[in-house]
Amino acid sequence: KISLLSCSGSRSSKTFKPKKNIPEGSHQYELLKHAEATLGSGNLRMAVMLPEGEDLNEWVAVNTVDFFNQINMLYGTITDFCTEESCPVMSAGPKYEYHWADGTNIKKPIKCSAPKYIDYLMTWVQDQLDDETLFPSKIGVPFPKNFMSVAKTILKRLFRVYAHIYHQHFDPVIQLQEEAHLNTSFKHFIFFVQEFNLIDRRELAPLQELIEKLTSKDR
Repeated sequence: KISLLSCSGSRSSKTFKPKKNIPEGSHQYELLKHAEATLGSGNLRMAVMLPEGEDLNEWVAVNTVDFFNQINMLYGTITDFCTEESCPVMSAGPKYEYHWADGTNIKKPIKCSAPKYIDYLMTWVQDQLDDETLFPSKIGVPFPKNFMSVAKTILKRLFRVYAHIYHQHFDPVIQLQEEAHLNTSFKHFIFFVQEFNLIDRRELAPLQELIEKLTSKDR
């Protein structure tokens, strides 16, 4: 488990979102336990596959919540290194810069620092996950028709946090001995989005070399 001690300080705690819990006893909770059990086997390709007889929307929902929690924790460990001064723009290396827009509150993309961007991004994702009409937690409540497109947008944006950490903050990740954890989390994420074709290949370009390296052993 990751220590949360490095998430101290007023700004860090603001960026660090509370963990999104899947209610115990629910079917989604059982799915999450299934996912954790298959992950434990070490075979990530198998772990991401849709369990027999399960609903794809529900499987994507459970895993999206799980990735949000993982990325939230990983970013939480390096917030002290990701500041207005160190990261005045949200980037993933010199070729890729992201501007924030959520389509409702901020319609025209704005240029902002990485900590600000990630705060916007994680708050936005959290709002989607908390919306019962989008992510129903009760059994029998159907997923909306646009669920998959919302999930794709969430995952596309979460990828950007991984890309920023890898490009701009990999040294502190190594210092904190979080490298293996980050790689495993990202590899799991990539296998999942590849399995269900959830992120456009162009969006993955900032980490294409790493993706090829991490996934080549498991073809």
